[in-house]
Amino acid sequence: MNHRLDGLFPPVTTPFDEEGNLLISRFGENLDRWAAFDLAGLLVLGSNAETPCLSDEERLTLVRTARPRIPAEKSMIVGAGRESTRHTMEFIRRIADLGADYALVGMPCYFKPLMTEQALFAHYWTIADEARIPILIYSVPQFTGIHASAGLIEKLSAHENIAGMKDSGGSLPFEAEVRRRTHSRFKLLVGSALTLLPSLVQGANGGIVAISCSLPQMTIDLYQSFREGNWRQAAEIQERLAPLASAVTASLGIPGLKASLDLMGFYGGPPRPPLLPLDPDQRNGIAVLFRQAGVR
Repeated sequence: MNHRLDGLFPPVTTPFDEEGNLLISRFGENLDRWAAFDLAGLLVLGSNAETPCLSDEERLTLVRTARPRIPAEKSMIVGAGRESTRHTMEFIRRIADLGADYALVGMPCYFKPLMTEQALFAHYWTIADEARIPILIYSVPQFTGIHASAGLIEKLSAHENIAGMKDSGGSLPFEAEVRRRTHSRFKLLVGSALTLLPSLVQGANGGIVAISCSLPQMTIDLYQSFREGNWRQAAEIQERLAPLASAVTASLGIPGLKASLDLMGFYGGPPRPPLLPLDPDQRNGIAVLFRQAGVR
């Protein structure tokens, strides 16, 4: 099993045609292109894959397709969260059989008032006890409304099968507190490209950021510049990257990310309804921003 969790991981998208049908051939083409970059790995079935809009059969088809196309030296993280502990464990067993290196487990949120820290601790600890592959905690409060405390993350980090977390909340103070409270073996991956460099400076191990799908080399250059101590270059890249990430993901979401993939020669295509594609003015706005940043 590959245990690399330092670096950049694109949270890959799911290609559809105009009728919303899954396009596995296009998915494979994108995977082959991403595999050529010096990425730490890929996240399959993350939020940007429109996972809530996929059937279980479609999800497993994507994992089955991805594994042989991701080089052995790169990690495959697979989103596996469900609303119940039981179903999460069942799905992790299935993706482990298909070769997933890590399971990314989001926080159940439908019964949000009852998702106390005690309930969340029991959920993750039970899953970690059962899982045959390491798990990563996924915190995305803008979608779930669940704000886990650094104290909860500290307690969960004591489990030997909880390898780290992806934090998409974008709060630098929270990330700093998690880093302070957890052992160095516990990997912190951030989900906001807007604060990628500051997050790395205060101890994050890498990022699972949407803009790395369409701009993999730019995000790799930022990470490598930071690791090499080239602070000026890293800051310059962050300054160019931030408005692109803000427009493509923070503002326009998955339709914007898919439009940026089309712009950069990947297959983006339309989102699956009820999400709507961008209108021509929005697509042109992305193209203008990319040109201004010197990437198109």
